[in-house]
Amino acid sequence: MLEDKNREKTSLAELGEFGLIDHLTKHFKIHHTSTVKGVGDDCAVLSASEMETLITTDLLVEGVHFDLSYMPLKHLGYKAVMVNLSDIYAMNAKAEQLTVSLAVSNRFSLEALEELYAGIQLACETYNVDLIGGDTTSSAKGMLISITAVGKADKEEITYRNGAKPNDLIVVSGDLGAAYLGLQVLEREKQVYKVNPQNQPDLEAYTYLIERQLKPEARKDIPRLLKDLEVKPTSMIDISDGLSSEIIHICTQSKVGCNIFEEKLPLDPQVISTCEEFNIDSTMVALSGGEDYELLFTVSINDFDKIKANPNLTVIGHITEQNQGMNLITRANQSMKLKAQGWNSFDNENE
Repeated sequence: MLEDKNREKTSLAELGEFGLIDHLTKHFKIHHTSTVKGVGDDCAVLSASEMETLITTDLLVEGVHFDLSYMPLKHLGYKAVMVNLSDIYAMNAKAEQLTVSLAVSNRFSLEALEELYAGIQLACETYNVDLIGGDTTSSAKGMLISITAVGKADKEEITYRNGAKPNDLIVVSGDLGAAYLGLQVLEREKQVYKVNPQNQPDLEAYTYLIERQLKPEARKDIPRLLKDLEVKPTSMIDISDGLSSEIIHICTQSKVGCNIFEEKLPLDPQVISTCEEFNIDSTMVALSGGEDYELLFTVSINDFDKIKANPNLTVIGHITEQNQGMNLITRANQSMKLKAQGWNSFDNENE
């Protein structure tokens, strides 16, 4: 499933490391004047500015973070960039540059890596980010991708996780749980395929869920939207490990508690219907699913009128005093303690 088996394949050894980097990066364009020198020298060179520099990095490992039996390489390249850009936007900042380092086994051909880099290039062009360097090396088994993203923001605009205050509103962009359900659908079809390789899956009913899993979009629009609304978040984080885990991060670092209201959680109709089909609780999926790459943030209650009518944003709760704990208020108006049940790469059950 990696690539067309009838295509002529080029061994990576034919190009060598520098030839490979050259080949894979030659079509990337530079978008920012802050990028003085990109790919092609010992170091990238970025111009200094009055703004703060933000740096984030993520490592994705085949078999732990992605499964190439149903993840197309172009989608993987795109998603690997999104994972990093989302962290920059979660600081209320603008992403400008990234580096890509790759380790691959000899089962991958040049054509396979071209597909991966086509996804990376599409992400760079769509999100106006410069590829400025990286590394390639061989791996004994499978594929590892490490991406580092660099962003910029005015000092007073940067939003940390530790600024939430009692009575602040808790807000989330978009909707929750779809990426997790997309993964469940793909895993189910993988098991069916193993039993009967002739079986052609009908995934039309799950298009939104699968797109959220295979081709997520980082919320570049939210920092800009908040600025236009003249709203400065008091704290912010991106939802990579599940809403529950992320709000616990904010509350722990801000030394506050919270109430999240079950009835307020934004769910796509496809999420609701698929939860019924899989006999999974939709609230659990929204709280613990992960990989939504939406932004979760807090704002002063005084800003409610500015955000209340915006279709991109949903108020799902409020911040409380630390001694009140971190709670989910159910539809039956019962209070349940929130647990961090998000995805954990060190948990054996995830292997």
